[in-house]
Amino acid sequence: MSFNDGANIGSGRASRRGRTGIAVGGGGALLVIGLFVLSQFLGVDLTGLAGGGGDSGGGTSQQLDQCKTGADANASLDCLVKGTAAALDAYWVDEYPALNAGAYHPPAQGVQLFSQSTSTGCGTASSAVGPFYCSADQNIYLDTDFFAELRDRFGASGGQLSEMYVIAHEWGHHIQNLAGVISRASDGDTGPASNSVRLELQADCYAGAWVGSASTVPDSGGTPFLKPVTEEQIRDALSAASAVGDDRIQAASGEVRPETWTHGSSAQRQKWFLAGLNGAATSCDTFGVSAGAL
Repeated sequence: MSFNDGANIGSGRASRRGRTGIAVGGGGALLVIGLFVLSQFLGVDLTGLAGGGGDSGGGTSQQLDQCKTGADANASLDCLVKGTAAALDAYWVDEYPALNAGAYHPPAQGVQLFSQSTSTGCGTASSAVGPFYCSADQNIYLDTDFFAELRDRFGASGGQLSEMYVIAHEWGHHIQNLAGVISRASDGDTGPASNSVRLELQADCYAGAWVGSASTVPDSGGTPFLKPVTEEQIRDALSAASAVGDDRIQAASGEVRPETWTHGSSAQRQKWFLAGLNGAATSCDTFGVSAGAL
């Protein structure tokens, strides 16, 4: 999807933190991949266990005031993140009541962009963790270099919607946190039908539900934030969902172990994104279906 040039994205909750440094070295590829997967599940960087270290300071924060219109979002990655945050917030204001889960409020500071490493309410985050939502401070953390890694390391096709999908997925975790789903599902179990996988698949479904409605969500002046989605863009989003499937990531180490899965297979992630895309947020009850239906 791309933004309508005249859309007002000024309400987007996103900022960029100043650069800090962290290094990950040694330990071998298998250890780094394993710690990467576990870090995504826990929301805390464990890759330092492979060797190295670094500064965990959060740095200064820039509010991205230069990002004002949809045209800015189409031209700049930082502005794309801010515009996506604005569109997601507007969508969930109207959609959240359908979940009968109490009052909606956006992530505390929205999407926090950083480079290399930053401090969070869940501990130190580095680029190796990948994007994640921290329920302790209700913020989303993202090193935008991850989008290049998604293409170059994990083989996703790229494109704007694949990047928006990542943000929408993490925003989905915020919805789960508000609804109390994260606390109820955090039992530490793993596997294709575990609560941790159901949690991730529901966030994928919420992302799909937003994509399905995004072009109808207006800014404060009535202009839709986004243009209608195309089939090619949907393929890009599905490519991103597939690229971060547990089986796909584990295959890089030469051994796929379903009993350790925490995010779901590539097929599962694509399936539930499409379930949301073709339905709505109310179609995303991954906890109410059997293991075979996941």
